Order: sequence, then structure tokens, then C-alpha cells
Amino acid sequence: MQKYDVAVVGGGAAGLACALTLSRKNKNISVAVIDACERLGKKLAATGNGQGNVSNSRLSPERYHGGGSALAVRVIGGDYLLPHRLFNCLFTEDAEGRMYPSGRQASALVDSVLRELRGRVEIINPARVLSVSRGFVLALSDGRSMGARKVVLACGGRAQKQFCTDGSAYALALSFGHKLTPLSPALVQLKTQTDYIKGLKGIRVDAAVTAECGGRILGSARGDVIFTDYGVSGNAVFSISSLVAGREGAVLHIEFLPGTDVGQIRSDIERKLSLGYPASELLSGTLHNQLGRAVIRRSGGDASAIARAVKDFSLPVTGTLGFDYAQVTRGGIDCADVGDDMQSKLCGGLYLVGEYLDVDGDCGGYNLLWAFASGVRAAESIAESL
Repeated sequence: MQKYDVAVVGGGAAGLACALTLSRKNKNISVAVIDACERLGKKLAATGNGQGNVSNSRLSPERYHGGGSALAVRVIGGDYLLPHRLFNCLFTEDAEGRMYPSGRQASALVDSVLRELRGRVEIINPARVLSVSRGFVLALSDGRSMGARKVVLACGGRAQKQFCTDGSAYALALSFGHKLTPLSPALVQLKTQTDYIKGLKGIRVDAAVTAECGGRILGSARGDVIFTDYGVSGNAVFSISSLVAGREGAVLHIEFLPGTDVGQIRSDIERKLSLGYPASELLSGTLHNQLGRAVIRRSGGDASAIARAVKDFSLPVTGTLGFDYAQVTRGGIDCADVGDDMQSKLCGGLYLVGEYLDVDGDCGGYNLLWAFASGVRAAESIAESL
């Protein structure tokens, strides 16, 4: 049976960051990375629509959610420039603070890591880890067994099973007594009633979106809203999606002109009425023509009613597109049993990192930054102890 100093279970963002840091810290540490996919870093290579949004300069504690949000804030420590040190390339930042490799190619980041790991770390894939026993013997789906002094569970969550993350790996941590918090899809498209948005598919608008349920405000976000044939998508929708997932009676309130007073909108409509504009064109130039007509059809021809509808276009939520379309998982392994060094409090030498834990971030590079930071922190702890 082959034995290693460290076995990293999962070759995604957190696992790769961990393996890379270990290889840089001590070239004498033997490391194996086991991954279920045929290619490591598949999800990382797809991030940011393939452009590689890996961090964000607008980092703040409010960007993280879940029971482990405080842990994430401590581990990241405000270091949004971490990708600069991990990857061998230059980065640029857009107007929203999102950090990308200058070449805007996420797959190049994966290539950078794999090139550096070549010859230093053993890659075992495609293979799943079926079990990890105390004393750290790992049983693999290809029939092999391997031993390790330290084990890092970087298995991801339940989102996007095309990246070989279906939630089955939570069982590895549960076997050591860890607990799993409730799971729901996060950063995902929302299904809504479509009566009022027919014909709007593909239209994108900058808007503020507020999620409400039973008269209680769940949260708000501003950004892109993209209309679809099933409901809505876009960054603003992703940001509040986990707040409404699984809730009956949730409603989205879309404000199309967040920086414009309702009185200004009403005055513009009244001026157009005085000039003889047809009712269907009263929002011409103010909103996308098709969107404007949809708002007018819903509210009628009264200037005040139209203006109010521009500021509050409500859509009842009927569901989400589910885990297969979610960017990340809300929920995961309970962080109460994980230390700031990412080591299990229930089993020494066992480390848990990344999306596997009950931490999720806003859209815009925050989740990858958490994955990198937690993987690096685990590696630093391991390197000090070996």
C-alpha cells in the first residue's frame, strides 16, 4: 500500500491551492491529490464565464454567509490579493472590483498550477475516495488503498455535478462525527411566475432586487437582472437566490431605476402624455422598449401607476433551477468543529476546506477566494507539523 505524507481529496480550487502551497513549503513532503474528474480544476477553469473571476477588492465580512462566515473572514484576513501569489500570471481588476487574470482565461490558471505540480505531487484521477478510516487509510474506487499521515477533504459541495461534485463526499467527514447543515443551491437562477415577463427573454437591465417573504425582507442586491423564459438570472438574482430557495410565498421586488426618484419618472411620463405619445411608448428611452411595454401592460396607462411599477416590479418566486445550475452550495460541514487552521477538532490530522464547509460567498470572486485561502491555511498548518 502506497503511503504519503498528505492525501488531498479533491482537485478543485481549494485542493489545488493546498497541494501547491505544500509543494512550495517543503519539496520533501509527499503529496497525493485524488479527484473524481478526468481533469483537475474543471470548475475553476469555468469560473467567471471562463474568464477566471478569482477574487474581489471589495472584500468585506458581509460578503460571506453560513455558519462558518466568521471563520472565513478570519482565514482570509482581508487578503484579496492572494491569487497574485498563487498563480504565475498578471491580474487585472474591473470596475466592480472583480479580479481576473489579464488574459481573461480561467483555464490558464489551472494550467499554471498543474505545470508547477508536475513531478512534485502525484495526481490520481479519475478516482473517488470511498472511505477514510482513522489512522488514515483511504479506499479508492479503482480498488486501491493508500495511507496518509494527514488528510485534506477538499471535496466541494453539491452544486454542478458535471464537475464531479454531487454531495456524496460529505459522508467522509460524517464518518468522523462531523455534522452536515441543511443544503440549498446558491448563486442560482430563479424560476418565477412568467405572466408579466413573456417576450423579455435575453433582456438585461441594471436593477436593485429585494427578496421578501410573508412581509419580511430577506435581503437585497443590485446588479444585472436577465430575463429568461422561466424567470430571472443575473448577478443581482444570484446574490439573493439562496435567501428564497425552498421558501413558499417568496417574492422578488425589482426596482428598474434605482437612482431615479419615482416623481421624476412620473413627470417624464406626464410630459410624454402631453406630447401625444401612444400609451405603449410612455417609457420609451427610459427602459428597454420591450421591458417598458411589459411594465405599462401590467400597470395600465396611469402615469403614477406606471412610475410605481418601474420602482417595484414584483415577481412571485416558484423555485430555482436547482443544484445542477447553482454556482455554489449553501450549507455544508458544520464549521463549529473546525479550527482556524482548518483542522478538525474531532480528529487530529484531518483538515476540511473550501465549499465542503458551511460557508458561501456573494457572486464576484468571493467563493474562490475562500477556497484558495482555506486551502493555503491548511497547507501552512500541515507544513509546520510535519
